Formats: sequence, C-alpha cells, structure tokens
Amino acid sequence: MSLAACLGATTETYAQRPDQEKSFEDREFVSEYLSPTRIVCTDGQIRNADCLMEPFSGQVAITDRNVAVFRSTPDKKASILLDFGEEIHGRIQIFQSMSPENKPVRFRLCLGESVTEALSDVGCEGTTATNDHAVRDLDILVPWLGMAESGNSGFRFARLDLLDCDKDVNIAAIRAVSRYRDIPWLGSFRCNDERLNEIWRVGARTVHLNMQDYIWDGIKRDRLVWIGDMHPEILAVNTVFGDHPLVRKSLDFIRDRTPQDRWMHDFESYSMWWILMQHHLYTWYGDLDYLAAQHDFMAAQLRKILDCVRSGREDFKDGRFIDWPTRRNPGVAHAGLQALAVMALESGGEIMGILKDTELQQACLESARRMREYVPDHLDNNQAAALLGLSGLLDPHEAAQVILANGPEGFATFMGYSMLEALALDGKYAEAQDLISAYWGAMLDLGATSYWENFNYAEAAGAGRIDEIVPEGKYDIHADGGDHCYVGLRQSLCHGWGAGPTTWLSMRVLGIEPAAPGFRKVRIRPHLGRLEWAEGSFPTPYGVIKVSHRKKADGTVSSQIKLPKGIKLVKS
Repeated sequence: MSLAACLGATTETYAQRPDQEKSFEDREFVSEYLSPTRIVCTDGQIRNADCLMEPFSGQVAITDRNVAVFRSTPDKKASILLDFGEEIHGRIQIFQSMSPENKPVRFRLCLGESVTEALSDVGCEGTTATNDHAVRDLDILVPWLGMAESGNSGFRFARLDLLDCDKDVNIAAIRAVSRYRDIPWLGSFRCNDERLNEIWRVGARTVHLNMQDYIWDGIKRDRLVWIGDMHPEILAVNTVFGDHPLVRKSLDFIRDRTPQDRWMHDFESYSMWWILMQHHLYTWYGDLDYLAAQHDFMAAQLRKILDCVRSGREDFKDGRFIDWPTRRNPGVAHAGLQALAVMALESGGEIMGILKDTELQQACLESARRMREYVPDHLDNNQAAALLGLSGLLDPHEAAQVILANGPEGFATFMGYSMLEALALDGKYAEAQDLISAYWGAMLDLGATSYWENFNYAEAAGAGRIDEIVPEGKYDIHADGGDHCYVGLRQSLCHGWGAGPTTWLSMRVLGIEPAAPGFRKVRIRPHLGRLEWAEGSFPTPYGVIKVSHRKKADGTVSSQIKLPKGIKLVKS
C-alpha cells in the first residue's frame, strides 16, 4: 500500500491471478472513513457521546480512555442516532474498547437515508421500512477489544441500540466507510446563482454515488440496472466524468440478458431508450466499433418496433410504461410511446445507415414518416407534452406552454430532464432555470444531499425535513409520501435518474453540443436566461472544453472558449 493510501482513503483490492491486469474497478474504488458530524439524538444511558464525533485512528487499545459508555436496562435501551453529513454508499464500523466484561456485545444497527428511516424498524406494524436490495436493519455482534463491520447500503444516518442489558459497554468509535470511485470530475458548472450551482453539484454527486459495480438506480433500494431509467443518468455521467467504461458495461449487461425477441425489462419504452442511448454515445464519442457490436440486437429490437407501428400508430401490447407518476394514465402512455417510437426509429434508422444496413434504415425512416401523420393528445400532461415536443410531433411552443402551465407540480425526477429539454426547444431558458430552482431546490430545502426517486412538489409545503425528527402531526416527506413501488420509506433518496439539471445546465446554459460524432466538431451556443454569467468545463474524447460566458449591457453574450486540439468550432 502506498504512503498516500495509508494517510487517506485506501484502495480496495480483490483476489486476482498474477497474470490478470487490474480492472478499472480495482483501480478506482476507494474507501473513505468518516466520523459522524452530528448526534441527532440519544435515548437511555450514554455518557461522553460527543467523543464519537472525533477523528479515530481505526485501532482500539487497552489504554483507550476517551470512550462513549453505553448502558441498557430491561426498561430502556441505550440508543444513539448519528448523522454522517451527506448521503453515502457503504457500511458502518463499531469499535468496542476495554469494557468491564471481556465479551462481545449485541447492538441493533438501523441505517437510514432520512432520520425517520433510521428510527424505523423493519417488521414493526405500520412501517414501510424494508431490507429490500440492501440490509439496513440488523443485529450485529461487536467483539471485546475489536471491531465489527456491517451494513452495505445507501444512508446518511445510523442508529445503534445496545441490546445487552445491565453492563457498561465502552465504544471507542462508530464510523462510516464510504465506498466510491475515485475519479475526477472533468465537467464543471458555475454561475452567479449559488442555488443553481448547488443543484448542479448535488446532481453530479448523486450519479457519482450510483456508479458502483454497475450504474445502479439507487444505492439503498433499486441497486439494479434499469435501462430506461439510465437515460438521464448516463447523460449526467458523460457530462461530469466523460467516457467512462461503466456506461458500456451497464448497457451491455442488460443487452446480453435480454433475448432478441423480448423487450428490455419487458417494457417497449426501455428498448427504445436503449436505442436512443446508443445514438447518444455514438454522437458524443464516435466509437464505431462499439456501435457495430450492437447491430444484431438493435436490428432485432427495431424490427419488433416496426411490427407494432404498421398502421402509423403505436400498438404495443406489453408493458406500456412511460414513468411511475403516469402509470395509471393510458392516454399519457399512448402519447409517450408514439413519440418514443418516432425517435427510436429515426435514431435507429440513422444508426443502421452508419452500419450500412440500408434495407432496415429505409424501413425505419419510412415508418417514422408515417407515424408523424398522427399526433396523440397530450392531455395537458408534462410527460406526454415533453416527449411529443422532443419528437417533433408537437409544436415546441405548445409543449412548453403545457409544462409552464403545470409548473413545478408537474415535474418528476425521471422525466424532468426531458421536460427541461422541451422548454429549451421553445427558447424558455429562464423559465427552465426557475423550474430547476423550484423543483430540485425544494429537495435541497428539505435536507436532501442527493436527488430522490420521486418527489411530489405539492407535498413540500409544510413538510418536515429529512434530517430532523418530524414533529407529530407534520407531514413526513419520506414516510408519508410515495406510491407504486416506492411507497413510504421504501423510496430511494439517492436515485441517479434525478440528475437531469446537471446535464441540462452544462449543455444548454453553457451551450456545448457535438456537431459531429466524437466531438470532432463542436457548436457552442450559450443561453444564460436570467443569469449574468456562467462558466464551466465539459469532457470530450479530445480533452476538456472550457468556456466562460458574460452577459453584456446590451443583452448580448461575450464568450471565452478554450478548445482541446483536434476539435473544430462550428459557427451557429
């Protein structure tokens, strides 16, 4: 181990044969040891609890004197609730020092993304707390003069209850171990609005946390690879970290587990999102070899789409899914599927042309042309209007008017990026910035340090913060909210699909977009909206683009642009 590793975070290692090269996972994953930043509350008999917030060496000693002393009685457990400051992915370590009895002691450990979740026990009547996907509520045996380590979940808060009674237990430290990829943030964004700066940062951090063994939906619940859900997440990964191999690894994982005659995850929309992501990756990175490797599977998926749109209207039979908030609205599903099919056929057709499959290219483009003759009703719904607007089926101004009329109450974390993009098509940049500030900013106002699986803006008014004990009678945004598969505490409070503003602010405000595959050419058209200035960086295969935009007195924008060698700037 290097000296630098000994002094800071340590790189995790894995067993491997001598002839194996380290994978990028072996090189990237680090463990960072964190002391609590705050004691939220205690119950029962605990002395000197403040010592748990002090830095710890990682080693107990028989001479330890500065310890927290826990003592439970049959009537009252010694309990402490700790705050580690921000959402992390990882585990908890508990160190028992020289206690009067030289025996292991039993604790109950409850992790939580909110204070309410950490205070909730799985199995109790009326709770929605679960151990789904990651065990966050468990009993743990802590050795005398030793350390126990347990929990592998997404959390910010940890509660420990001493289960053994009538004995003093000396605890030298309770610390979290945060596991993440130690990779540079190549992309950046700054402007004169600090709220937008923080929204960008939290989005980047949310997607960073979910870059685990694969790109997951969530680090507590939904530690799975969901292709459709990955669309806004992959855009954010590309915006912040550039061309990372985890993106291809995750996309290929589901491709290789989906028979060609099935939809991905049995949702037609998810297969169409996969096609759109492949088009996006080629546009950004120009990797023709990777694109060619997708041909057979993509061709089979495109033929399945063609079979379902022969009349010019989508007629999908299976999942019929756009997103969870609109799950019970078949009209929105119809509009969204029509729009996605047009976009997937046009993107897929373009890809087939690049891969010299001209017969399938022509079939896709002709079918998309016929589908453009029919425009479903958007039903005044943000999701439907956004997808119809992005596909070109609906006039951008009409799509934007629907979204603006609904305001932040019409937004959703997964589809939020598409809604922002639809506003950009109509030039509503200032309005989009206001909606970002209202919707994603409201999560920050409630104590979020990462973006949530679901957020109903109307519930924010008067709700309790997730980093506080919610007073009785006040709305608990975590425990009382949710629907579908994310009811109450089962909801993930760190979902990568919520990172849409990070991509949008970099691409639309900074105005950076590829004008040729692989960023051989770039177009830079800033849209400051209500901002006075904005600056940042953007990763490309040739290196990082750096820009700085300032609004002049006459309303025009002055820009400074630094391009890596090999990229040509294309005038608008």
